[in-house]
Amino acid sequence: MELLEIQDRLFTLASHLSAQPGKKLSLPELLESDILFLEEAIDKMDAMISPLKSFILPGGDVVASHCHIARCVCRRAERRVVTLAQSDEVPEMVIVYLNRLSDYLFTLARYICYLKGKTEIPWVPRK
Repeated sequence: MELLEIQDRLFTLASHLSAQPGKKLSLPELLESDILFLEEAIDKMDAMISPLKSFILPGGDVVASHCHIARCVCRRAERRVVTLAQSDEVPEMVIVYLNRLSDYLFTLARYICYLKGKTEIPWVPRK
């Protein structure tokens, strides 16, 4: 059900981004409770998985890999919306939501690895 809730919020977010700047429309709002929803979901998953001691390589499982890809797409969207906000009016909650969503997707990938008993691979930089 979490993902359905997130999909609904993404449609809300998209409605704000697609609206003509300055035109008053009756759009659904992104609320602080939407951010709290993501943060609570992150906290629940975090309570189950081991704390990070280093960066990890994306992967570990096919589904987890898809979550890592979705996170990258979300980060790219966040950067583009930040750029858009420099020239057009963008509700602040849109940027906040995208930021928290990317954290949710990262945690979800880790949680999926945990549930499937997969080992996360730490990133060890070459020297």
